[in-house]
Amino acid sequence: MGHDQWEQDGAGWRTEEVLATCRRVSSAQLTVWVERHWLRPRHEGTSFVFSAADMARLELICDLREDLALDDEAMPVVLSLLDTVYGLRRRLRVLAEAIGDLPPEARYLLQDELRKRGEKDD
Repeated sequence: MGHDQWEQDGAGWRTEEVLATCRRVSSAQLTVWVERHWLRPRHEGTSFVFSAADMARLELICDLREDLALDDEAMPVVLSLLDTVYGLRRRLRVLAEAIGDLPPEARYLLQDELRKRGEKDD
């Protein structure tokens, strides 16, 4: 069974599966990263279950450590900034969808208002 299927079933990855999948992290590091809330798996009994988002974040943390030599003090700052950027992207996508659902007249009014405000900023 592939990891995509596990996520669709809501099962996620257990710690041992995470360590087998991402060999760039040790068990001790994974524990520390969870304790520091860099990763937020859900608890099931005495073990953790990681979502697809947790797995992507784990790979990101490994990349940041290896490729950018980011240390443990800088990591929470970078992760927080990335979380903010991702949150803003989600909100912009929702806003764009809402604007797309407006009647054409309302979209034209909004476009005109945005153009006027853009001219004020220049």
